[in-house]
Amino acid sequence: MDARAQVQAWLTRLASERKASPHTIDGYRRDLDKLLRWMESQQVAALTDLDAHRMRHFVAAEHRGGLSPKSLQRLLSSCRSLFRQLRREGVMEHDPVAGVRGPKVHRKLPEVLDVDEATTLVESDSGGALTLRDRAMLELFYSSGLRLSELIGLRWMDLDLDNGEVRVLGKGNKTRIVPVGRHAITALRTHGAAEGMAPDSPVFRGRGGAPISPRTVQARLKTLALQQGFAKRVHPHLLRHTFASHMLESSGDLRAVQELLGHADIATTQIYTHLDFQHLAKVYDAAHPRARKK
Repeated sequence: MDARAQVQAWLTRLASERKASPHTIDGYRRDLDKLLRWMESQQVAALTDLDAHRMRHFVAAEHRGGLSPKSLQRLLSSCRSLFRQLRREGVMEHDPVAGVRGPKVHRKLPEVLDVDEATTLVESDSGGALTLRDRAMLELFYSSGLRLSELIGLRWMDLDLDNGEVRVLGKGNKTRIVPVGRHAITALRTHGAAEGMAPDSPVFRGRGGAPISPRTVQARLKTLALQQGFAKRVHPHLLRHTFASHMLESSGDLRAVQELLGHADIATTQIYTHLDFQHLAKVYDAAHPRARKK
């Protein structure tokens, strides 16, 4: 089996056996196409002919071509996953990316809203027919820290408003139970009373009764933020970041925030500790006599 066929077989297995999302599969395919094209340009016939020396040349070539450090790290991760599977199958005896590192990624801290900004946004009133739906969406985003895909996939059967809980299907088809705040419960009940709460129907409907589209949610948040005069670019993930940051500021419980967000690795959640420290540093600079700038 040639290299391209081996890659396609692995992608097919990811989709069928591991239930990887189409978005994940497309990402792997784009990354591995880069490797396959480079192999062809270098007349490297088979994946088994790759070694650390060649992989360093490949990474260097992609870096010279303008690929960002973050994209290079993802590219190496995609290659590493493929090679790991081929080693399990006995096709490869060595790991060509062992010891190969991409350039260091300087992680940009996510932007968040402060408490007053978040309150202003979720309580915004467009004055139109979509007001109740918009309020319920915003309250749920900020109350429970949902991803956009999790929110649009919700059905009324996933909500237990009496107990203040929502069941969401996250990344990797993992289900988690997340608390729902009282303001969100009230907004959802009001929205449901107006739209109907059939158990199997989407909580947030678009045209024809189908789940609302991601673009529609993004556009509504942008419109509402502009109406309120926000200078920041407001999007669904900004509300998730805001939820996580405010939870960590209040509780200091990183593990709990990890569970609420559905992060598989706590390292992903740790970025919010930097935000929390940033917040504390601002408080210190404003309050401590020896820290105040003249």
